[in-house]
Amino acid sequence: MGHLCFSFMIGTNFFFLLFTLSFAVDSISPSQSIRDGTTLVSKGGSFELGFFSPGMKMGWDLRTGIKRSLSAWKNSEDPCPGDFTYGIEMERDTYPEAYVRKGTAKYYRTGPWNGLRFSGSPELRPNPLYSFDFVYNDDEVYYMYNLQNKSVISRIVLNQTTSTRDRFTWIEADQTWKAYSSVPRDLCDNYGLCGANGKCIIDENPVCQCLKGFEPVSQEKWNLMDWSLGCVRNKPLSCQERYKDGFVKFVGLKLPDTTHSWVNKSMNLKECRTKCLNNCSCMAYTSSDIRGGGTGCAIWLGDLIDIRQFPAAGQDQYIRMSASELESGGKVKTALIIAVSVAVVFSVVLLVGYYFHRNRRKLKEIGETNMNNEGEPEEDLELPLFDLPTVASATDNFSSDNKLGEGGFGPVYRGTLPDGQEIAVKRLSRSSGQGLNEFKNEVILIAKLQHRNLVKLLGCCAQGEEKMLIYEYMPNRSLDSFIFDSVRGELLLDWPKRFHIICGVARGLLYLHQDSRLRIIHRDLKASNVLLDNEMNPKISDFGLARTLIGGDQSGGNTNRVVGTYGYMAPEYAVDGLFSVKSDVFSFGILVLEVISGRKNRGFYHPNHSHNLIGHAWRLWIQGRPLELIDTCLESSCTLSEVLRCIHVSLLCVQHHPEDRPSMASVVIMLGSEIALAQPKQPGFFIEKESHEVGSSSGNQTSSTNEISITLLEGR
Repeated sequence: MGHLCFSFMIGTNFFFLLFTLSFAVDSISPSQSIRDGTTLVSKGGSFELGFFSPGMKMGWDLRTGIKRSLSAWKNSEDPCPGDFTYGIEMERDTYPEAYVRKGTAKYYRTGPWNGLRFSGSPELRPNPLYSFDFVYNDDEVYYMYNLQNKSVISRIVLNQTTSTRDRFTWIEADQTWKAYSSVPRDLCDNYGLCGANGKCIIDENPVCQCLKGFEPVSQEKWNLMDWSLGCVRNKPLSCQERYKDGFVKFVGLKLPDTTHSWVNKSMNLKECRTKCLNNCSCMAYTSSDIRGGGTGCAIWLGDLIDIRQFPAAGQDQYIRMSASELESGGKVKTALIIAVSVAVVFSVVLLVGYYFHRNRRKLKEIGETNMNNEGEPEEDLELPLFDLPTVASATDNFSSDNKLGEGGFGPVYRGTLPDGQEIAVKRLSRSSGQGLNEFKNEVILIAKLQHRNLVKLLGCCAQGEEKMLIYEYMPNRSLDSFIFDSVRGELLLDWPKRFHIICGVARGLLYLHQDSRLRIIHRDLKASNVLLDNEMNPKISDFGLARTLIGGDQSGGNTNRVVGTYGYMAPEYAVDGLFSVKSDVFSFGILVLEVISGRKNRGFYHPNHSHNLIGHAWRLWIQGRPLELIDTCLESSCTLSEVLRCIHVSLLCVQHHPEDRPSMASVVIMLGSEIALAQPKQPGFFIEKESHEVGSSSGNQTSSTNEISITLLEGR
């Protein structure tokens, strides 16, 4: 006899109610008084108060028409139903499955029950904590879970604030609920992300792909990562000559939305194929129950919506293809066999050739990045060259009054060219050996980059010992001068502007990682390296430490000398020297937290704990108080849903393991839509560490609570 734990409000007090089902006989009305020991249930066991507990049925009583579903509270203090609901949905003779809806719109889908689990929920496997049951007969359709250990208390909750469905267990020692699992897990759990006849693969970039035999409805929108229009067939079906059509087996799928499906439990898979082939509207079929080798038949009518492919889970499905598509597939296989055979024959020759030419190629690559003895670039970068007198005149002979600041590269000056154009001049410090390498790196990289969210390099000056970079002038200087200054931040940088800056920086990083010719890891993204133009448009600057992705390789590389700024470095980079595009993603997450809070990650202080800004944000998140992170000067201008989404995205970006962080392509999508987001795990660098714990492997770096730049460059 299972125990259920519910919570409810009476007046201003919050109560937990533990009761046994066999004693649950009363109901509660708005004016009813409640005595100690009273037990409450809702009619039909249908509690729509934001949680679902062991032994409860979620689904339909087909005899009475009662629907048992789950509704979210409006918030943690208001038990009135929010707009999130979770329940089993089906029409007669269709394939039932569970949906989370936001209002009337589908938000998340479990996939249909296949006899063992929901096809889109691979985590529903036998385990020592829970057992699962799904009943589907003429009288009722319901899903239920039970605890193997009856002393454990558990519940499933819809969280209106985080837009998630969470499974919790009660930890008696800590007197708290601990999250066991949460959905949506990631971007691919967002309903219909890839449109009709598309599939989502979370480890691919982009995550959406058309099914084999299909192509994007709009290639232009697809390239812009707008997949909503979905995919159409490359070649039409031959339905009237039905035996010319065939099927291709797809494995490891979350089966498509079953709204337009048909199920027969008595048919076998061969009969199911014939049934589908005889129906011109049938696009796919599979076994409705995969136990014992598979029984029953489920077919899909019309477009296939919300498919996900898992690496080691999911279910097989047979999707209809035209005869011409099947023939072309056979020809491709034959051609592939021939190609592989030819490749094997030539592989030895290629390897030998590679061995002899490797050193020559490396020398050539190094030569392309070097300067000649006179300081002129050897490579034609199509970059304007400024003579020294022009630059000196523009800056009033590098007057201290025109000095904007100074970094590891050297001082930066404001100047005005003869035509009236304002410029910023980065002058290489003559005593900086690091600066020379940065100068070469920045000239070669940024000269080939063009994007509205990257600072524009106008030219360079390299005469004798003088080496300078000439940029467009940014009148509003850098982002840090606003977000860490409460007065300027409140007056000039309200929430709409900050959100615009966050999105702009995300688009700039996406360009560097994916869309630029060179594909670049910045390695030093921070608030002081984000410049603001007249209209507060953000522009990423300072590419002296950037590295290119060789051949488009996403994995990055490693170094024995760490470069960048403590407080923004990813754990794997600061500790082990490993860098990749996900290192920039981590830095972006820190930047977003700083923009929202107006506080620096390094040197952050809170009287109640010793965490840094990341830890503080995580602490608020797990306590359900993430909005307390907001800079007080933003309270009158912020849109809470946007702020909450930015906090959510930033925590995903600062995950400890690189593979848990989203790509910048995913980040741009997350920020620009209301798609479902995965739940973050505990982030990396949760507690502030001393510099020797996260420093360079060279062992000679020092740090303080102030921001420092580490600029020891290794040879390229």
